[in-house]
Amino acid sequence: MHLSIIIPTLNEEDYLSLLLESIKKQDFRDYEIIIADAGSKDRTIEIAKSYGSRITSGGLPAKGRNQGAKIAKGSIFLFIDADIISLPPQFLDKILEEFKNRNLDIVSFPIYPVRNPRFSNRVCPQVKIIDKIAYGLYNFWAKLSQNFLAHASEVILVKKEIHQLVKGFDEEIKIAEDHFYARKARGFGKYGFLRTRPILISSRRLEEDGRLKTYLKYIFAGLYMLFLGPVKSDIFKYKFDHYNRK
Repeated sequence: MHLSIIIPTLNEEDYLSLLLESIKKQDFRDYEIIIADAGSKDRTIEIAKSYGSRITSGGLPAKGRNQGAKIAKGSIFLFIDADIISLPPQFLDKILEEFKNRNLDIVSFPIYPVRNPRFSNRVCPQVKIIDKIAYGLYNFWAKLSQNFLAHASEVILVKKEIHQLVKGFDEEIKIAEDHFYARKARGFGKYGFLRTRPILISSRRLEEDGRLKTYLKYIFAGLYMLFLGPVKSDIFKYKFDHYNRK
């Protein structure tokens, strides 16, 4: 079961090595790593090459994932955002086993935001309660609704043929293109929300844009997509890479 791990990047030198090191520590070894880069000006490509990654051109996350998928050799794709802090121990073995045992075609995972440990001295303990509640509710709802409404954020595991059937990620969508992708893919195969320990994702957007503003944006974008369809206008002003520009 060859796995293609596809990571879209843009100036991710502060995070990419954390993710790649976490992948390197996994027991599972039958994988390739593809970095779809959107023109990084920092050490992103250097770091990627030091871990033996294949490099291709990218763009915004949807385009980067699609570009990576075009050159992927695996029968299963694992799309991962570049600012993932850490994967649980034996993550790859466990998810592929559950994926097979439940006869699934596309899955997503529980997630939880944390600060980059390199900046741990700047953590504000008070705000963690908000994140625990917000992401606890998201993970609970994603699990509860998995039989009728697909959710997917940060990390997606999908069979190659399903990705091809949905014709990849919609590059015109401004926000929540991953959720839309999962819901579209659900029409071609079986979706599931896996029972794993939460994947630790970066809290940088919450910290830079503000937690209340960001959480409200997520909520309204979710409601918009549920009732009106994918968000293809810039109504929510959801930007990328603004939080890590020097």
